[in-house]
Amino acid sequence: MAASKDPRPCSIADTLALVGEKYSLLVLREVCLGNGRFDQLVRNIGAPRDILATRLRRLVDAGILTKQPYSERPQRFEYRPSQAGLELEPVLMTLMAWGDRHLRTAADRPMVLEHSCGRPLAPAVTCRACGDEVRHEDLTARPQAPGWTVTGPTAA
Repeated sequence: MAASKDPRPCSIADTLALVGEKYSLLVLREVCLGNGRFDQLVRNIGAPRDILATRLRRLVDAGILTKQPYSERPQRFEYRPSQAGLELEPVLMTLMAWGDRHLRTAADRPMVLEHSCGRPLAPAVTCRACGDEVRHEDLTARPQAPGWTVTGPTAA
């Protein structure tokens, strides 16, 4: 089957258009860890400088990061997460937990995040309305985009 020229309207696709480029989530990881200076980002991510500069500009333009001066001469900036960037931090935590479970052993985890309770963080998605942990079998998709069902576009 050929790819549709009009794919399903989707907030996941819209989000990935902003943060799905190579290095973008790693930039956010570093900035959330407090490493927001360009040289720190280059060192900790390993991205080429020109690509990193492009990603930073895009994340600032999208309102995910803010750019704060920390030196006048020479003029240098530090990047910090905006409120929108901080709202992506649980996504990073969930991706890290998935990688720890499926790609690593407990002995070779490169980082452990501790919660304020003193225990290693074990992120979980919960329903804000009822407080229950979200499981696949408890979800029902209800497409809201006109002309779309769960299985795809409706017949024209």
